[in-house]
Amino acid sequence: MKESSGASSLDPSEEAHLWEKVKSGDEDSRERLILAYRPMVFWLARKFRIPYNCFPDLLQEGMVGLITAVDNFEPERSNKFTTYAYYKVKGRMVNFLQRGEAKAPIPIEDEALERSSFDIEADVDNMEWHISLSEGLSRLPERERDIVRSMIIEGRDAAEVADSHGVGVSHIYRLRRRAISQLKRIFS
Repeated sequence: MKESSGASSLDPSEEAHLWEKVKSGDEDSRERLILAYRPMVFWLARKFRIPYNCFPDLLQEGMVGLITAVDNFEPERSNKFTTYAYYKVKGRMVNFLQRGEAKAPIPIEDEALERSSFDIEADVDNMEWHISLSEGLSRLPERERDIVRSMIIEGRDAAEVADSHGVGVSHIYRLRRRAISQLKRIFS
């Protein structure tokens, strides 16, 4: 496989034959296709600028994306596998990196319990923060407001929020980033 093109090292007629055998459940053909396209995972992983210690995990996520692509590819649709696999592998890697960047927020109620209840000045500051946050959230579109409330305030998992909204996890992260940047503009 040429690294820069993502093309398989397999002959096109041989590859077509392997896809037919994969659809009939042949594990050896499935493995040959995975191995033939494995260099694409390495090529894509090198495109990301990440710490070296994260690289093996990124490769693992990419391989899971490649295996999923091989298992779900429908050659009868006349699409190129490289295009299909590229988006599956890259999407899986991006989702992995976004999950790693996400910090679990401390829910507001837990934060309030950690402080002394006799700290009146902190209570006033906390009340002002809640009011400011409520005003900022009211300026966001409803979908972004729900996502910020669910993920940041309530501390819900992105996959759970994605399921409740009927969209993918990567879309939830994009909406959250957009909402946070809007809140930064509102508060600045």
